[in-house]
Amino acid sequence: MPRPNDSRRPRSLVPIVVSLVLLAAVDRVDAGKKLFEKPAPRPIGIVAFVEGPAWHPTGNVYFSDGGNNRIMRRDRNGMMHVYRRPSGAANGLLFDFQGRLLACEGPGPSGHRRVTRTEHDGTITVLTNNYRGKKYAGPNDLTIDSKGRIYFTDPRYGPRNGLEILDKQGRAVEGVYRIDPDGQVTQVLTHEVDRPNGIHVSADDRRLFVVDNNNNMPGVPRAVWRFDLRPDGSVVSASRKKLHDFGRGRGGDGMALDVEGRLYIAAGRTVPSPPHETTEAAGGVYVITPNGKKVGFVPIPEDQVTNCTFGGKDLKTLYITAGHTLWSIRVTTPGFVPWLSRQNKNLDRKK
Repeated sequence: MPRPNDSRRPRSLVPIVVSLVLLAAVDRVDAGKKLFEKPAPRPIGIVAFVEGPAWHPTGNVYFSDGGNNRIMRRDRNGMMHVYRRPSGAANGLLFDFQGRLLACEGPGPSGHRRVTRTEHDGTITVLTNNYRGKKYAGPNDLTIDSKGRIYFTDPRYGPRNGLEILDKQGRAVEGVYRIDPDGQVTQVLTHEVDRPNGIHVSADDRRLFVVDNNNNMPGVPRAVWRFDLRPDGSVVSASRKKLHDFGRGRGGDGMALDVEGRLYIAAGRTVPSPPHETTEAAGGVYVITPNGKKVGFVPIPEDQVTNCTFGGKDLKTLYITAGHTLWSIRVTTPGFVPWLSRQNKNLDRKK
């Protein structure tokens, strides 16, 4: 555990058909299934603008405190501690297979626009801070597959000056990137997603889910997309499928997956933010199947529902960041937490 530091080749059609059958079966099983033990979550910590929760088996929950440029740690007794300050405008957090904390550091006066790893001794390792010599727009959220490949989103929220990564037509790219275990960085999505935010890889490494949320421009999809992944980690762009659209409401932000493949997406607003965000999508956590069927929702009585993650000894506690508050609610299905769900497999591979 980190120590606090304050300073495809194309696949055959057979597995695709099998997967579609399984996805349809999941949709049928989900009908009428109780997902949350109680109808509402409870607040378990109030700080500032909170984001990117990550749970550790020690009982600690780590999350970003954007208002104060720090990463916080809530211990098993409910006490709050500063884990890292300054955080470089950290947003999405994730533990790798060795239990080291990964962080997307965003833009702004205090931001570094990079992806980092906090080592067990507290030192900071920069995994990537540029793509082909150009600074990122603002790394936001990240996920990891079974081979240790890290995928991260790179949107720009707020002032749009200083965007350096452009396509051949000179348009700014807010893309999705993959960091391989050897450190090589690959741009896997460009304009297939307008402004990517939350991201997750399915448990079988065959699908990539991306939340698309351009929250200050009308007429663009605020959607959740699903893409096929090849064995080499590349994305099949033509496979793009829209799973859910939040319309003119506040689109999705971060998300989590449970062991049955359902997506838990933080989204919506309690109070409208005109002219671009209505309350068409209520603030809370939306649960959809990997085929896009909405099967659950839990409201959060606070604006800016930003992210969620699973934790607890049985992985049946959903931790939610929203506004100034860290929330939790018990669920009926365990979460799929990449480094915990995959670490035994990866440890066996190393023997």
